[in-house]
Amino acid sequence: MSKLYPSAAAALSDVVADGQMIAVGGFGLCGIPEALIAALRDSGVRNLTCISNNAGVDGFGLGLLLATRQVRKMIASYVGENKEFERQYLAGELELDFTPQGTLAEKLRAGGAGIPAFFTRTGVGTIVAEGKETREFDGHTYLMERALVPDVSLVKAWKADQSGNLVFRRTARNFNPNVAMAGRLTIAEVEVIVPNGEIDPDAVHLPGIYINRLVLNPSPEKRIEQRTTRPARQGAV
Repeated sequence: MSKLYPSAAAALSDVVADGQMIAVGGFGLCGIPEALIAALRDSGVRNLTCISNNAGVDGFGLGLLLATRQVRKMIASYVGENKEFERQYLAGELELDFTPQGTLAEKLRAGGAGIPAFFTRTGVGTIVAEGKETREFDGHTYLMERALVPDVSLVKAWKADQSGNLVFRRTARNFNPNVAMAGRLTIAEVEVIVPNGEIDPDAVHLPGIYINRLVLNPSPEKRIEQRTTRPARQGAV
């Protein structure tokens, strides 16, 4: 059966529902599944728990879902670029599980590997540790963190073959492999789809066994989160 769907909306239509836990790949605005996020907004599902490294920005990325009040809870490492997120959180309208970045990556990796929990020193003695089990190993206190297994994972890659084997480009790989492996059902948005056999097996970054559905988006916006440039020197050519 083909994994390719004609649109992001079609790929989501029979799998997303109110109250789900949904993981979204990306780091800042780099490597986010833009078309899938927009289709998730348009689906109208609500009360979502969203797992992502960040919460997008106002009007783009996961900021689209925050603007429509479809997110009940965020599990994230960084939320500093989104004013609507700040407003909702400070008003008590949005829950936040603020998770150290390495811990978040490991929670997703563990979920994909079938590991229910793990111990880490990160967060010990801070508010991150509140309500969590601790244990001593070799004279150090460790914090137990539960793995994450989202109902649906949405990821972005550069290239796929028809079996769903994925190739990422440079830093856009970021959280995407861990998010893809953790999901009970994973949908990948890609810019290029080639026939099976055209990707060298040694060049595959993520095997197609982790990908249930594919969506082609050949011209994503790829917005820059913060453009920082140095003024040109006078007289420079």
